[in-house]
Amino acid sequence: MTALEIVRLMNREDRKVAHAVERELPAIARAVDAVVAAMRGGGRLIYVGAGSSGRMAVLDAAEIPPTFGVPHEAIRAFIAGGRQAVTGAVEGAEDAAHAGVAALRGARVGKGDVVVGIAASGTTPYVLAAINYARRRGATTIAITSNEHMPLAQRAEIAISVEIGPEVLTGSTRLKAGTAQKMVLNMLSTAAMVKLGHAYENLMIDAVLTNEKLQERAVRILTEASGASVSAAEDALRAAGHSMRVGLVMLKLGVDAKEARKRLTAARGDLRVALEE
Repeated sequence: MTALEIVRLMNREDRKVAHAVERELPAIARAVDAVVAAMRGGGRLIYVGAGSSGRMAVLDAAEIPPTFGVPHEAIRAFIAGGRQAVTGAVEGAEDAAHAGVAALRGARVGKGDVVVGIAASGTTPYVLAAINYARRRGATTIAITSNEHMPLAQRAEIAISVEIGPEVLTGSTRLKAGTAQKMVLNMLSTAAMVKLGHAYENLMIDAVLTNEKLQERAVRILTEASGASVSAAEDALRAAGHSMRVGLVMLKLGVDAKEARKRLTAARGDLRVALEE
């Protein structure tokens, strides 16, 4: 095949992924509700995976805190083989069932937490052992896999089984299976954070402002959300100590930073309640 023929074939196969994910939307929604319930009660979202599945988990867990302003300890990801497995293969790590248990034991997983096991095959020993341990500890368990008939889907309380069919390169689950995992994780974490109030409309109101680009984005977010001028948004953001939610309350209600914080505290952090919307 020519290069063009190869990429056309891959593109045709990739089109099937979104449709396969669509079939699992009810299960994904149940998973979102479980995560929201757990985190509202002080629980954590914990991912467990191996190889490319584990890397997808690590990526999502790394991006949630700065995007939504939640504590890093609220979102954890464990990959077979540990940190070095993120950038390179650690031979045999996925077969170490005891390591999956040890990771969750070390994190003191228990009732109130949600543990998401990610494995395209649905048979990875590291992930299966972790899910079994999580269930024994009373945590809510979720599976993201490509085969509903495999052990992982059958052992988890909520199974998200995205049947994407054979890979273009047989057995290479970093392809369609990896794309499906990324789509599911995007939905799971984003929808959960939105339901938990870490967004205003479709705006990242709780993003952590760690660089100049994000500072500029924060001003744009405040102007769009409030209808205020750029200069007013800049002044409010500065007075709010770079908290966009405090700045938004200031701009929309015409109050100072102290009053805005008082209203947010009275609303228990619920931005819409603080804004009287």
